[in-house]
Amino acid sequence: MKRSAPYLVPVTVITPLVIAADTTPAAIDLVTFDAAQLMLYVGIGGITFDGSNKIEFKLTHSDDDSSYSDIAAKDVVLGSNCDAAVGTGGIVYSLVAAHAAATITTLSYVGGKRYLKLLADFTGTHGTGTMIAAFINKAYAHVQA
Repeated sequence: MKRSAPYLVPVTVITPLVIAADTTPAAIDLVTFDAAQLMLYVGIGGITFDGSNKIEFKLTHSDDDSSYSDIAAKDVVLGSNCDAAVGTGGIVYSLVAAHAAATITTLSYVGGKRYLKLLADFTGTHGTGTMIAAFINKAYAHVQA
């Protein structure tokens, strides 16, 4: 029987919800996988975002699920709708202007760490929440024949 080439395993990172405050990121264990694709869904902004009232999505990684560090540009391949470059603190996507339409943002993690965490970091006043969901496809599993 043939299998999907990269052996994808989807994992929910942020359950689809209307959110108005920081999320508590869960660790995603990439043991036996060589890469991961992050898909981030953001609905219409609950507020008008700006430099003071914003959401920044920060990606961190770890070897031991204890000590996390910010990802760097070499650890990811930025895809659709991402920021132009990885920002300070591992920022891969920022909402700092009006967000009038839903978007899906993608990026691929190609770093060498075992664990990932994605934080939706809210700054300022968010009286109305924004619909957010995030998923990771673990990819390129080590499969024994």
